[in-house]
Amino acid sequence: MAVNEEELRRRLAMLRTEHRDLDAAIGALIATESQDQLQIARLKKRKLQLKDQIAMIEDYLTPDIIA
Repeated sequence: MAVNEEELRRRLAMLRTEHRDLDAAIGALIATESQDQLQIARLKKRKLQLKDQIAMIEDYLTPDIIA
């Protein structure tokens, strides 16, 4: 079952939004000098997972150019 390009682009936009939101949340926790290092670590881990998913979709959507 193939996923069409439009669905991938929608998913990519959602992932980028979530990634940006996590970045803001992490920044806010760090700015408040939160002592909840575990929460910050979890958010950073999720952000890295999102980055990997974004890269995978971008690679799929970008055609290979043979030089």
